[in-house]
Amino acid sequence: MIDWQAVTLTLKLALVSTLLLLVIGIPLAWWLSQTRSVWKNTIDTIITLPLILPPTVLGYYLLVAFSPEAFAGEIWMTLFGSSLVFSFSGLVLGSMLYSLPFVVQPIRDGFKSIDASLLNVAQTMGANRWQRFYLVALPLGRPMLVTGSLLGFAHTIGEFGVVLLIGGNIPGETRVVSIALFDYVESLQMQQANALAGLLLMFSFVVLYAVNHFNKRFTFQHSS
Repeated sequence: MIDWQAVTLTLKLALVSTLLLLVIGIPLAWWLSQTRSVWKNTIDTIITLPLILPPTVLGYYLLVAFSPEAFAGEIWMTLFGSSLVFSFSGLVLGSMLYSLPFVVQPIRDGFKSIDASLLNVAQTMGANRWQRFYLVALPLGRPMLVTGSLLGFAHTIGEFGVVLLIGGNIPGETRVVSIALFDYVESLQMQQANALAGLLLMFSFVVLYAVNHFNKRFTFQHSS
């Protein structure tokens, strides 16, 4: 039998993390696509780091940073009266950091692909920086917004190392599907493990198929 409580919690985590990532990631991606700041390469590297950094390493540093004795953890404890470690809020923050490049990079590349002359025309017509972003860049970058959202959502679903270290295994609070699958295998409950692994496999296939189909459809519409 599939642990539907873990599935529901994982979907909630992925949805909350993805929505917050879009709020942060869209302006950040726009800035990275347009800026000539000397800090661009450094910030881009920091964003990309989770792609190559082992999840357990990132999870360890987040565990240290989120502990009540650390600066970030102490501030959170003071403001909200609860610990970030082994909590859903901690999972959200950890998931956002881990999935950040999967959201920011596609959106950044989408903004980069926009014809600069369109932005220049909007500027000559009196559009300020915010209007050029909102009225020109966002509509034209919609395919990459969808791609970034789907990839960020799917990547959060499959997290293991980060969520294990900062969230542990608390049913209904931090026990997500990757942790539940690990428990099934560890306790030799292979029937449940097969069912949960199959569900994750189908979900991953559907997401990737949707991304490829959407991008091909958009490319065809704009090439015809």
